[in-house]
Amino acid sequence: MILAAIKITFCCIAALAVLYMLAIMPRMIKRPDTSLFKKVYFAHRGLHDNTGDAPENSMAAFKKAVEAGLGMELDVQVTSDGVPVIFHDFKLERICGAEGKVVNHTYKELQAYTLCQSGERIPRLSDLLHMVDGRVPLIVEIKAETADVSCCAVIDRLLRAYHGAYCIESFNPLVLWWFRLNRGEVVRGQLSSNFRREGVYWNVLYFAMTHLLFNFLTKPDFIAYNHKFSEEPGRRICRHLYRHPAAAWTIRSEQELEALRGEYDVFIFDSFLPNRAGLL
Repeated sequence: MILAAIKITFCCIAALAVLYMLAIMPRMIKRPDTSLFKKVYFAHRGLHDNTGDAPENSMAAFKKAVEAGLGMELDVQVTSDGVPVIFHDFKLERICGAEGKVVNHTYKELQAYTLCQSGERIPRLSDLLHMVDGRVPLIVEIKAETADVSCCAVIDRLLRAYHGAYCIESFNPLVLWWFRLNRGEVVRGQLSSNFRREGVYWNVLYFAMTHLLFNFLTKPDFIAYNHKFSEEPGRRICRHLYRHPAAAWTIRSEQELEALRGEYDVFIFDSFLPNRAGLL
């Protein structure tokens, strides 16, 4: 009787382990080439300073990054009149000192606000793509707060016409699923973190996102994880067992950067300039 119970328990544990490994498995077949993204550092929201004239996600910050030969990470949302713009927060308050959300304003309405203490305004994605013109690779984070990911089609129309190197990433697994179904050739990355330890409201959804349990659906080409929680088992399995590219966000010192070499392939930095800025 006891032996039978042990056998059943062992089988259940083994089955759960197999299901877990299948759930977090990223894309394993026909992987796209990601080597270009491993050759440069990526400036988080451009080479910015929120106390100066080149605040985050501004054209001034992006121009500085291009001039330094740096890749760039940027955040894209779509306005109420269907214009992809570059802005991180869902709300305008922190950067623009205004009420409301980006998605509830038209592009023209958003132009009434400036970024931080500068004269810079919220840029369009099309303007950024025109300015960069393929000179440095881009990591485009798509911001989608709900299950409505219709923004993907709008953003993708611009990216289709862009001839430079780019990849997309998102915290929202449905964004990656959209690209898997509609634009499978685009390199896609799953953004994540240990949301419980970050103090984010904890529920089943955030548990699944922390442990990368949606990978079976999205089949990401890389995992972009909060480097403070590098020990998370799902991230480590993807990196070391499945041999998948790993991106670290957000590195804030040369010491952090050096400590993470070997654990990550792509480095997104902020608040300092790496000693070997540009090419790795």
